Amino acid sequence: MLAGCARPRDDRAHIRIAIGGQVQLIYLAATMAQELGYFTDEGLAVELVDLPGGQKSLEARLGGSTDVVCGFYDHTIEMAAKGQSLRSFVTILRYPGLVAVSSKIGRIEDLKGKVVGVSSAGSSTHMFLNYLLVTHGMKPDQVSVASIGMSATAVAAVSHAKVDAAIMTDPALAIVSKQIPGLKILADTRTAEGTRAVFGVDTYPSTVLYSTAAWLRAHSDEAGRLARAMARTVEWMRTKSPEEIRQRMPPQFRTEDAATDLQCLRSMQAMLSPDGKLTLESAAAVRKVLSTSLADVSSVDVSATFTNEFVK
Repeated sequence: MLAGCARPRDDRAHIRIAIGGQVQLIYLAATMAQELGYFTDEGLAVELVDLPGGQKSLEARLGGSTDVVCGFYDHTIEMAAKGQSLRSFVTILRYPGLVAVSSKIGRIEDLKGKVVGVSSAGSSTHMFLNYLLVTHGMKPDQVSVASIGMSATAVAAVSHAKVDAAIMTDPALAIVSKQIPGLKILADTRTAEGTRAVFGVDTYPSTVLYSTAAWLRAHSDEAGRLARAMARTVEWMRTKSPEEIRQRMPPQFRTEDAATDLQCLRSMQAMLSPDGKLTLESAAAVRKVLSTSLADVSSVDVSATFTNEFVK
């Protein structure tokens, strides 16, 4: 082979990040870090692995086919109760962005005996539904749960009345809201007020980067670089206009309705973490929510499920 034809050496650290439904805006920061070149700036060659839901992302990390997950913090607590040590190391969203909606029911109390759509059984959306039911005087088994995904399948399930209510996120929620003008919002955790009303705390960590404690110990340098890239991305997203963000988004992550996209991006900007950190109080709030579905999480030491050492 001629010397001039040799493949250039890539000295970057290669990292695979699993995302459970990359099209959802709650995971947009990982996509934007790639698009803006911030991973590359940190000497990282990052591959974003799009998987059908947070549970599949968790399984990929535990199975070793990916290094890091961009997913919900609650998985770290759930797995701690099962003896698996996972740790969040940078917080992306301070509000979950989960919304309970219905085209025909006006109160959570009226969900009794109804069919409610969640992304999948055992998912974060399912845990959120159970918490809403328990805090409104019901038991989780008093509703029927249907797995409807989080994107086009969720839109179809709600708009065609396949379910009586659903737990949704943007942009699917925004699309359904346009299709059903009278759509009722039963609980909304996209804002500080909504998060406080549902959980009783000012911050409820949701989307984070997490990995196993063993991986973080062995790759602390790479974790620090990932954290810096994400912090830089979140700051960029917090300070740019929705129009600027949409312009930089890959085409497949935009809808044909620019106004809807901009509306969703404005909501998402308010959800972004200002410092990437997680607190014991907010971690305990997540444990409390999970305990309504998983009794064994009540004894979990949440201080072992996150670290702020990479976002000082």
